Amino acid sequence: MKTFLIALLMMFMGALPSAYAAAPSHALSLYGDIKYPADFSHFDYVNPDAPRGGELKLPALGTFDSLNPYIVKGSSADGIDALTGVTLMTQSYDEPFTMYGYVAETAERADDNGAITFNLRSIAVWDDGTPITADDVVWTFKTLTKEGAPFYRAYYADIKEVKAENSSRVTFTFKTNKNRELPLIVAQMPILPKHFWEGRDFNQTSTSPPPPVAAGPYKIIGLSPGRYIQYQRNASWWGDSLVINKGRYNFEHVMYTYYRDQNVMLEAFFAGEFDIQQESVAKLWQSGYNAPPVLDGRIIKQEIENSRPAGMQGFLYNTRRPVFQDVEVRKALAYAFDFDWENKQFAYGSYTRTRSFFQNSDLAAVGLPSPEEVKVLEGYKDKITAEVLTAEYNPPATDGTGNNRINLKTAADILDKAGYKVGKDGIRVNEKTGVRLAFEFTDANPAFERWILPFTQNLKKVGVEANFRVLDPAQYENRMKDFDFDMTVGVIPQSDSPGNEQREYWMSDKVDVKGSRNYIGVNDSVVDALVNNLIASDTRAELITNSRALDRVLQWNYYVIPNWHYNKWRLAWWSKLEHPEKLSGQTPAIVDTWWAKVSP
Repeated sequence: MKTFLIALLMMFMGALPSAYAAAPSHALSLYGDIKYPADFSHFDYVNPDAPRGGELKLPALGTFDSLNPYIVKGSSADGIDALTGVTLMTQSYDEPFTMYGYVAETAERADDNGAITFNLRSIAVWDDGTPITADDVVWTFKTLTKEGAPFYRAYYADIKEVKAENSSRVTFTFKTNKNRELPLIVAQMPILPKHFWEGRDFNQTSTSPPPPVAAGPYKIIGLSPGRYIQYQRNASWWGDSLVINKGRYNFEHVMYTYYRDQNVMLEAFFAGEFDIQQESVAKLWQSGYNAPPVLDGRIIKQEIENSRPAGMQGFLYNTRRPVFQDVEVRKALAYAFDFDWENKQFAYGSYTRTRSFFQNSDLAAVGLPSPEEVKVLEGYKDKITAEVLTAEYNPPATDGTGNNRINLKTAADILDKAGYKVGKDGIRVNEKTGVRLAFEFTDANPAFERWILPFTQNLKKVGVEANFRVLDPAQYENRMKDFDFDMTVGVIPQSDSPGNEQREYWMSDKVDVKGSRNYIGVNDSVVDALVNNLIASDTRAELITNSRALDRVLQWNYYVIPNWHYNKWRLAWWSKLEHPEKLSGQTPAIVDTWWAKVSP
């Protein structure tokens, strides 16, 4: 009898899922700390009574030739994803990482984190009236991971299977239950209309009508490639009644106008051609806003503090190039960048030097490694430089006077020791390999020239030839996708909850994948392992430890020459716009939480 009962129990258990799912929930959080309960009325960073109507005119730099933002080819139009797209769930702007029901009304996360099931809303429809179904979700996942940008294959690499249980219920099963973030990033996945794309080539860029069927708050009503794209709020949008959208998407029209030059764009702003400018150039902010509409109050100019992780902006080495494959060269060249002097000259001393890939967050490595970090790193001590465990990384500094002789002497000494001797033309050459220390600095923003030219002049003093070349935005984007550059100004953004996207930045299997975000060409088994540790973090404390361990290894490999950051948004807007009293510290959320003053 006992044997029979055991067999019966095993048969019964075999008929059940491998892990019991929790009850359906309106939200998912990385570590269970959900701010807004199921009956919340609106997010805190919106004005639930914001008036509807008016137009928001925004600037865009460069051009566009595609309405598909999910592929490598082409340059997609600004706003296309945020305004017309939808996801299973939506992220709040005032929590580290929490997702709330959007197309999916609820989610059921397996207790062992081995799967996630989404229950779709019956009211969710595409803008042609066709219901959004589980088949759309399955088709989207398969299409993005096979034909979409390489990012999606990396981001969703731990998904084993996706299955439509019925028309409104879809389950994702995972290869591992150690990827705590995976249910949430699945919830971020855009959903695309299977019925529209079947019979069309997903990988072809196009701006020809009809535009792709969408399900977001706006529709495309007009465009001219490279000139403008205009959206109109969908009056019958299914999502308008959801609490997550209360006080959001208030503008009747949103229009992006394209410019090829930042100076022209600023003059267009003062002329009223668009409504709001988020300034990134400190010198312009200090001296370029003395226009009449600013002085007489028609344009409001304000700095707003934020708590957003700064990530890393820096001069990125392309380590695929022979000239930058020697870590000693990368280390030496950093001594030629006199940030302290240039900050005074070009930014009124307003910037803070960046030193961490997780800058402006508690994830940044500071001081000496903690015991927890040492425990993580000791397993790789034979493969990492000793400084990772024994010293704090800081980029070279000066006294800001412009006298950079000590640092240049240090650079020269490092290059001498590494076997790079000055040739007859004044440029160093490696005596053994024949590698000549000469490279091209490319960027799409002419404003960086004033920062880069003093750097190249200092490089010349130590026997390194560097030339600066400005490309048009489309050419620059294509060159970056093909890794066809030596050095550039790049930004590696970070959130407060880094995870699966780190694969795209650092993993060795992305080195040769065109269109990936491993621009630097990092190809290091230790970095691979540390990224996997970070993704598998089970608690916030573990995430902090693993992020800091990864940060230290990246810092001491000298993959970038760190630039700077600024923990405020520099915003200027025409006074016809208003924003919520309480903004999120993560984003000003201009498009979806601001509004226009509408006459009664």
